[in-house]
Amino acid sequence: MSHDDFPTDRPAVVTCGLPYATGDLHVGHLRTYISGDVLSRALDTLGQNNAFVSGTDMHGTPVAVQAAKEGVDPETYALRLHEKYADTFPEFGIEFDNYSHTHDETNAELTREFVRAWIDNDHVYEKEIEVAWDPEVDEPLPDRFVEGTCPYCGEKARGDECDEGCQRHLEPGEIEDPTSTLTGNPAEYRTRSHKFLRLNDFKEYLGEFLDRLEGTSNARNQPREWVEGELQDLCITRDMDWGIDYPGESEEDLVLYVWVDAPIEYVASTKQYSERVGSDEYDWERAWKEDGEIVHIIGRDIIQHHTVFWPAMLRGAGYNEPRAVMASGFVNLNGKAFSTSRNRAIWADDYLEEGFHPDLLRYYLVTAGGFQQDVDFAWDRFQERVNGELVGTVGNFWYRSLLFAYRNYEGTPDAELSTEVRDRIEDAIAEFREGLNDYSLRETGAAATRLARFGNEYIQRNEPWKLEAESDEARQVIRDCVQIAKAVGVLIEPIAPGKAQALWDQLAEDGSVHDARLEAALAAPPRKFDEPDELFEKIEDDRVAELEAKLEERVASFDDGESSEDAEEGDGETGEAGGDADLEPLLADRIGFEEFQDLDIRVGRIEVAEGIEGADDLARLEVDVGLERRQVVAGIKQLHDLSELPGEKCILLANMEPAELFGVESNGMILAAGDEADLLTTHGDAEPGERIR
Repeated sequence: MSHDDFPTDRPAVVTCGLPYATGDLHVGHLRTYISGDVLSRALDTLGQNNAFVSGTDMHGTPVAVQAAKEGVDPETYALRLHEKYADTFPEFGIEFDNYSHTHDETNAELTREFVRAWIDNDHVYEKEIEVAWDPEVDEPLPDRFVEGTCPYCGEKARGDECDEGCQRHLEPGEIEDPTSTLTGNPAEYRTRSHKFLRLNDFKEYLGEFLDRLEGTSNARNQPREWVEGELQDLCITRDMDWGIDYPGESEEDLVLYVWVDAPIEYVASTKQYSERVGSDEYDWERAWKEDGEIVHIIGRDIIQHHTVFWPAMLRGAGYNEPRAVMASGFVNLNGKAFSTSRNRAIWADDYLEEGFHPDLLRYYLVTAGGFQQDVDFAWDRFQERVNGELVGTVGNFWYRSLLFAYRNYEGTPDAELSTEVRDRIEDAIAEFREGLNDYSLRETGAAATRLARFGNEYIQRNEPWKLEAESDEARQVIRDCVQIAKAVGVLIEPIAPGKAQALWDQLAEDGSVHDARLEAALAAPPRKFDEPDELFEKIEDDRVAELEAKLEERVASFDDGESSEDAEEGDGETGEAGGDADLEPLLADRIGFEEFQDLDIRVGRIEVAEGIEGADDLARLEVDVGLERRQVVAGIKQLHDLSELPGEKCILLANMEPAELFGVESNGMILAAGDEADLLTTHGDAEPGERIR
C-alpha cells in the first residue's frame, strides 16, 4: 500500500460491503454498489490496475431465521437471493470483475487459513461465556435468534447489535432481558465454551492504522472510541450449523461468526478474478499480501467491522491493510428513513419497471450530496436534478454541438483545438483526478458537468449560427465544441456509462468509451459522424405526480397493520434504524470543529424573489451577503409568498458548490427547516455578511 496519488504501479482492489441475503434490494442499498462501480471505473479511466469485487453474504442467523420462516434450508434460500443480486447489479451498470458468495469453497478454504494463522500466532483463546438459550426447544440462541435490551443504552436490541439505539456491536451474552425469537418465550443464559480473537493484541496497531487510513472522516473518527477505550475481544464462533466450521477436530458443533468469513470474501473474490484472468494481468497475492491499494466502500453502520475487526484479522494472518475506507450516509425517502415493513421504499425492480435509465439514478445518488452525508430521494428532486443537469446542461450541450457540427460539416470540422478550450479541458481532467484522490465521487462527477456548463457558455458566447459556416472562426468554434463534448463523455463515463457509450457511438469513435483513458479527452474526434439523437429525456411534472401517488398508495395500504416495532425498521447495511416516525433520526457520526469551520455560513438579506418559469417548486433569489449579492435557487415557490420575501433576513451556506437548475445558476444554499421550508433567520441585528460561528 502507498499514499501516492492514483494511479500507482500497485494493483488496486475496490470492494463493496456484501449484500446480506435476507431481502430485495432498494435504492438505499444501491448507493454503495453504484459508488463502488463509479470509483472502480474512475480508477480504470486513470489507468490504475484495479479489481472491483464483492459477493453475497450467505451465512449467519438472519439468513437462517428467514429460511426457517419460508420452510427451506438456508443454502437454498440464500442462493436464490444471491442469483437475484447477481442479475440485478448489471441492470444498474454495476459491473463487478468478480461477484461470488461466502458459501463458495474458495472463501471457506481462505477463511480456515486465516483462522489457522491466528491460532498459530497465538491470537485465539477459548473462554466460557454466558449464551442465550431457549429452554423450550433446548437450543442455544446465537445472534438474531435472541432479542432484548442493550446493556449500554437501554434500547431494544438484537443479539449481535443495538440496531435501534447506540448501534454498538454486542457480544454473545451481553444482551439483557433476552427473549427467544423462535418461541417468544423468555430465554435463559447457560455457560458455553467459545473461541475469541484477542483484539487487544492489535490495540496499538489499530490506533496507528486509523492515523494513516484514507477515505471518509467518519471511518477514521467513529472507531477511535472503541480502539482508545476498552477494546473488547471478538467472539469468532457461534452455536449453530449454518456457516463455515471452526477448523478444529473437536469443534464440530461450532461455526465461525458471520463477520469472520464475510470480509474474507473480499480476498476470495479477488483470488477468483485473478485465477480467471491470470496473475500477469492481475496478481491477487500482491494486492492482498504485499502492497496493493485496498479501498472498501461500505454503509456507515458497519464502520466498526471494517476499521477494527477487519484490519486486526488481516494483520493477524499476515495480510496487507486497507488504504482507505469510504463510509456512506444513508438514503432516506421524502425526508424519512426507508421502511421495508411498510413497503415505503423505491425498490430496484420498481425503478427499472418505471422505464428510467439506470444512469439517471447513478447520477442522482452520486452527486446529490457528499458521500458520508445522508441523501434524500424524492421523485421531484430526482426530476429537478435530471432535468436541470443531465437534460439541461450535459444533454443539451451534447445535442446542440453535434447537431450543428453534423449539419454544417458532417462531423468534426477541420480546425485546431483552441488554447482556451484545451486549457479548460485540462482543468477538468485535473478536477477529475483531484476529486478521485480526495475520495469525493461527487467532485469527480462534477468535473464533467462543469465542463458541459462551460461548453454551453462557450457556444452561446461565440454564436456560431451567426457566422459563415465555411469561415475559420465558425470551424474553430464547432471544432472546440465537439472536443468538449467528447471530453465530457470521457469524464462522465464512471457515473453514466450507458449514456457515455451512446455519445461515443454518435461520435463514431472506435472501441468502447469504457476502455478510454483520461488522455482520450484531448484526442481529436473522428472527422465524420452521423446525425445525433438527444440522449436525455425530460421528466414531466405529471410523471412525477404519478410516481408519488403510486408510492403513497402503496404505503397507505400498509399503515393499518403497522406496529410500533416496524414503523422505521433497520434495513441491513444501508438502512436507517429507530427514531420518531415524524422526525429524521439523528446522525450517529459526528464532525470535528475543523470540519464545521470549513462551512462558510453567512447572514443574508433577500433582495429579489421570483419564480423560475417551467419549475413548479423553484424560485430565484438574489441575496445580499455584505461583500456581494448572490443568486440562489431555492425550492420554496409553493411554500412562501415570494412577494413578501424581499427585505427578509436569511441564513446562507456561501461555499456551496454552484449548481444549475432549470438553466439558472445557484451560487449558495438558503437554510430552512422542515417540509414547509421554514427559513432560518437571526433573532438580533446581525448585518448581511456576518459569519455564523
